[in-house]
Amino acid sequence: MLVDAQVQKVGLLGGSFNPAHGGHREISVEALEKLRLDAVWWLVSPGNPLKDPEIYAPYERRLSTARAISHHERIVVSDFERRRGLQYTVDTLDALTSDMPAIHFVWLMGADSLAGFHNWRNWRRIAELTPIAVFNRPPYQCDALQSEAATALAPFRIDAADARNLPGAEPPAWVFFEHTDNPASSTALRDSPN
Repeated sequence: MLVDAQVQKVGLLGGSFNPAHGGHREISVEALEKLRLDAVWWLVSPGNPLKDPEIYAPYERRLSTARAISHHERIVVSDFERRRGLQYTVDTLDALTSDMPAIHFVWLMGADSLAGFHNWRNWRRIAELTPIAVFNRPPYQCDALQSEAATALAPFRIDAADARNLPGAEPPAWVFFEHTDNPASSTALRDSPN
């Protein structure tokens, strides 16, 4: 992950990318546009502690597939978590914000992740470390917006029309983009007979 001096606003999309798919790319491109980001970094996790490790394809294959799917000059696929021995988002954000204090990071996630965000290790600390942009994914909108985390963070939600102000905003701060609706799912792709 090379950091150019001109890169000041970066979206972070973490996940197992097992496999990466068009939905990951779609929300990354949306984030670049709506949040006026300089780049989006895909942080390919060695493993998600909330998922069964038996379901994972080999790491190098997941990394390679993510690079093929990202196909955008401002989307960088990174093995940062593997190189640093990190497993939890809170630790990754602590490391990135400490290592690169001049960059304004925004954590990117799908509505399905917001629905279960309260199960993540130190989720409140995550919300205190960096602003968050959430992208709708059918059929998770209602569950996401009624989730424990969304309810707790409701006072800090900004309107999507003001999303360009999210990078650099004092966390906690978050936005929900209702118009994204890519139903692609890594689970469905893995389970597909093709």
